Amino acid sequence: MNKWMKNLLVAAFSICSLSVSASIEELDRVMIVVNEGVILLSDIKALKKTILLNTKTENLPPDNVLKQQILDQLILEELQLQEAKRLGIRIDDTHLEQATENILKEQNKSLKQLRNELAVIGMSWSQYRDQIRRGMIINEVRNVQVRRRISILPQNVASLASQLNAKNRETVEYRLSHIQLQLDEDADKKEQDAVATHAKRIVTELMAGRDFSTLARVSSKGPKALGGGDWGWMRLEEMPTIFSDQIENNVKGSIIGPYRSSVGYHIIKIFDTRGLQTHVVTETKVRHILIKTSIILSDAGAKYQLQLIAQQIKNGDKTFEELAEQYSADFGSAVIGGNLGWQAPEIYIPEFKDKIDTLLKGEISEPFKTEYGWHIAEVLDRRQADYTNTEMQNRAYRMLLNRKFNEEAQAWLQELRAGAYVEQVGNLDENS
Repeated sequence: MNKWMKNLLVAAFSICSLSVSASIEELDRVMIVVNEGVILLSDIKALKKTILLNTKTENLPPDNVLKQQILDQLILEELQLQEAKRLGIRIDDTHLEQATENILKEQNKSLKQLRNELAVIGMSWSQYRDQIRRGMIINEVRNVQVRRRISILPQNVASLASQLNAKNRETVEYRLSHIQLQLDEDADKKEQDAVATHAKRIVTELMAGRDFSTLARVSSKGPKALGGGDWGWMRLEEMPTIFSDQIENNVKGSIIGPYRSSVGYHIIKIFDTRGLQTHVVTETKVRHILIKTSIILSDAGAKYQLQLIAQQIKNGDKTFEELAEQYSADFGSAVIGGNLGWQAPEIYIPEFKDKIDTLLKGEISEPFKTEYGWHIAEVLDRRQADYTNTEMQNRAYRMLLNRKFNEEAQAWLQELRAGAYVEQVGNLDENS
């Protein structure tokens, strides 16, 4: 920054900070110049008040250390705010109010309690709100600038998820039953095909609900055949390798196989597990019809059109599929009768999720509005689905993202600070 620009900034604010009464009194002053911005004495005092509000006195560092920490933080904040201004990032009053409400909930305080605490340390409500807004803007610009520096490879996510899965299963016990169909390695092709067909037929019967132990006693040549193939409770390291190699990523109720080994074909069923952390989600199969508003179709018109469509379905005049294909503006689902398939409701936007969560199976909703337009929806079915592997992948991704975000955020802040013009123009010792 040019010397004349620094002097102009200091002089300009000094003029604004003077008030004439019986004598001229300094209300505020510039303490540090940061690029084209400034840090005021009031900024330093406000941050110190916030620290005192949130930190016990005995936990504070020595005064000289605290002063330097406050200055370092304010300089970095000012640099980030300048970057936010360059990018056009703002926080409106609605989001500010929501953040304030969340703070009150987290601290289990009423608005009156917080205002009283602020009054004790001499901070106004407007100063407190300004600090919250500053923090929100800084978080937003940091997210925008740092995330674009981060690249997470799918193979890294898969590798970490595999490690997390292995750790999750270290103490897990499985209750297994086993059917073995014997087949010599030198068997001819006809015998191999016959045994393979028999194994597939057993799996088909098991899937249809046949009793595993009965089929094991009849067909198995394994060591536990007389006991219905039951191997009892075992951890992975206690199992034969031909079991443990197949167990990974399978859950209670899974039927595994048929698969081949040197002694023949094997079929395993996991009857139960204990110690396994699972993530089960209720999936919903839903279909919908979307009508979008336009210059010639108002909200009222779109809603009325859907009411007529719903009435046709209820009267049996036309099917949901026919009307979805004819009218729905969601062209991806319209061609398959409005069907959105099996999904966890969390993938939908809140308004859509909230509506389908209230519907019974086979019930058609009243018209409702989302950001995409007006909908009617019908829940076709619900089922429990194991999302343990998906959740483990998500957890691995979040861990990698957090790790890289912290690393890149520090690097970004260092780059901002290294490229900035910073000069202290006020005497802090006189004003602390």
